[in-house]
Amino acid sequence: MKRFDLRHLKNDFCSRLEEILDSELEKGEVGIFLFEVLDFDNVQKSADLVKKSGNTLLNSLRFNEVDWTIVVRKEAIGATQ
Repeated sequence: MKRFDLRHLKNDFCSRLEEILDSELEKGEVGIFLFEVLDFDNVQKSADLVKKSGNTLLNSLRFNEVDWTIVVRKEAIGATQ
C-alpha cells in the first residue's frame, strides 16, 4: 500500500493520478490518494478516471473540510484497457 499526497496540485491532480495508476503501482497493489476539493466535480472526475483506467475504487471519502481521500486497487497493466 502506498500513499500519494496530491493536494499541492490543487485542481490539476488528475494527470498525476493517472500517471501513478499507470506506472507507480503494481498490479494488485492499493494506493491511497489525497487531494484538495476546491470543486466537487473533482470527486466525480477521480472516480471516472479510476473506472476508465480499469482499476477498482475501493473507497472515496471526505477527509476533512477541504481534502478528499480515494483508495484504489490497481487491476490493469496500463492506464487504459
